[in-house]
Amino acid sequence: MAAIYQAVYRRASSLFCRLHSTYIRKMRYLNELKEDDSLCRQAQTSGTFYLFHNLSPFLQKVGKKYLVPQLSAAEMKRILEKFRETEQWIEKSVLISCSDEHVPHFALDLGALEKSIIESELKGSFTDLRKALFVLDEKDSSLLASAQSLLQWHDSHQYCSKTGQPTQKNVAGSKRVCHASGITYYPQMSPVVITLVSDGSRCLLARQPSFPQGMYTALSGFCDVGESVEEAVRREVAEEVGLEVDSLWYSASQHWPFPSSCLMIACHALVRAQQAEISMNSLELEEARWFRLEEIIEGLKREPRFSKQADGILLPWFPPKQAIAHRLICEWVKQQTSQPA
Repeated sequence: MAAIYQAVYRRASSLFCRLHSTYIRKMRYLNELKEDDSLCRQAQTSGTFYLFHNLSPFLQKVGKKYLVPQLSAAEMKRILEKFRETEQWIEKSVLISCSDEHVPHFALDLGALEKSIIESELKGSFTDLRKALFVLDEKDSSLLASAQSLLQWHDSHQYCSKTGQPTQKNVAGSKRVCHASGITYYPQMSPVVITLVSDGSRCLLARQPSFPQGMYTALSGFCDVGESVEEAVRREVAEEVGLEVDSLWYSASQHWPFPSSCLMIACHALVRAQQAEISMNSLELEEARWFRLEEIIEGLKREPRFSKQADGILLPWFPPKQAIAHRLICEWVKQQTSQPA
């Protein structure tokens, strides 16, 4: 009996390894590249590169679709030679991912070079990241968001906060070191709670003055030092709309590059219908109001360019599917429509 059990266990273990080994090998290879400068420098010669110019990613439009080209090391060398620049530019790149076949992907910002010449040479354009995120598929937009955040972090951490001396990045760009103090700096994200509040039959959405016209979204705010997610949700809802959360639950998380590399922690919150009168904080919000299910369903169908009626009235619209607020709203709709009549 023991022999049979061992045989079944070995077969199950073998199947588990086959199913998961690609991902595990990929993660371990990426970790090796981050820890071994020589290995990463060698990988740059066979890797592919995503280009940025002052933190704006390079895109190409093919028909109605936008694509993110990956340049080979040879193509990068050709571009740099056109500017009479040395291949030392490649050292400024940061590692952002790799393929299942272990082809490493790097991001490189060419902000010091003439943008128009690069665009003409590569037949594309450098596009503001806020626009790029919403014209690309989810995989590409997520990768560009991570790449831009890492490039921005390196740009803002050139010097040690203790000594004022220059810091030096490792080849992969996974850290910076101040050799004068011995301090190692690692890229960080700021935790932000984003919360869809409901009173059971309606959901609450708000807008800030800086939002595009007509756009409403869930409440959000940075976590304070020492706060739990639950405490941050309750505080933000109380601060912004003057409501007390009765219960809350976690939905999902998402990296978001604005304003500067945030980890969006998405939650649903329930307030009592008898205590649902909004008292808006006008220092933070321009408007906050309750939406009924029918309004939400119509708003999800509406695109920004079709939100203005003939009489000039703006109809509400909501964040696109790439934003985690969209997921929260869709989850609320699903929960409302699945309830028994």
